[in-house]
Amino acid sequence: MIPKWTELLSETCWIVITSFLISPKLVNKTISFGHFLWKIFPVTQRFSSEELVSWNLLTRTNIDFQYISLKLTMVWGLGVFVRYCILAPLRIMLASIGLTWLVIGTTAVGFLPNWRLKSWLSEWVHVMCYRICARGLSCTIHYHNKENRPRKGGICVANHTSPIDIVILCNDGCYAMVGQSHGGLMGVLQRAMARSCPHIWFERADMKDRHLVTKRLTDHVNDKTKLPILIFPEGTCINNTSVMMFKKGSFEIGGTIYPVAIKYDPQFGDAFWNSAKYNMVSYLLRMMTSWAIVCNVWYLPAMHQQEGEDAVQFANRVKSVIAHQGGLVDLSW
Repeated sequence: MIPKWTELLSETCWIVITSFLISPKLVNKTISFGHFLWKIFPVTQRFSSEELVSWNLLTRTNIDFQYISLKLTMVWGLGVFVRYCILAPLRIMLASIGLTWLVIGTTAVGFLPNWRLKSWLSEWVHVMCYRICARGLSCTIHYHNKENRPRKGGICVANHTSPIDIVILCNDGCYAMVGQSHGGLMGVLQRAMARSCPHIWFERADMKDRHLVTKRLTDHVNDKTKLPILIFPEGTCINNTSVMMFKKGSFEIGGTIYPVAIKYDPQFGDAFWNSAKYNMVSYLLRMMTSWAIVCNVWYLPAMHQQEGEDAVQFANRVKSVIAHQGGLVDLSW
């Protein structure tokens, strides 16, 4: 389905062309109207990396190099050498160890019977591997309000910037995850993780999968001994400047909602994953060649659906709380 904003921009372009053919005098007014619409609907800006206002050696290096002066070029070259020749090899080694151990460990735990020992080992393997991977990305994570951490039988919802949101959150606890099935490296990791922990992966286009997911989520929430479910209701990665519309499905199954706000510092590394431009491996390599990934995580008080409040209103209320805490723009679309 074509997004509404795409249709709107197409209509705007058609109006400009038609106006020029009818009367060139209408062009200025039409372009002004189009500019007005673009200001109202800046959706595409949320799917590209956040631009930095200023730069120095300690901030992230822009991908597109532009020659300004010899001294600045030497500083830029020094930064490239440190990031690619010193930091990157160490990070790649750590990340490889973490991912390999995640696949091997979860596969091995998956053969155990469903006893408490299996659950304990699964949580231990997951958290340990995520912490190794976080070291491989040079993550510096600050957790706030830990007393509000999601509890078993609840649903953790967070804004979504990158696949490493999972690594960031799971450094401080284990979750059962819900998400779309992927291929490639991501698919290998998903299948391995599902062997030891009740993660739920589905095909977004398959209606049968969607109904099955709803049923499994309901059963999971009703069992207070199971890990909290981690859901990203936006359904796609946003560049960490805004929070887009939450899909209501996550808020229709009942249970306690634990909001979490995630905010990355764009100065030291660009955590946003533009999946249309980079595959998973390319994205991880870009992350490992940045200076660092600096992140703040806020655990917010648990929320419940109020009497007379439908799922859409509840989703918007949770979204507003997350956006306010993370200093993000609360978008209505």
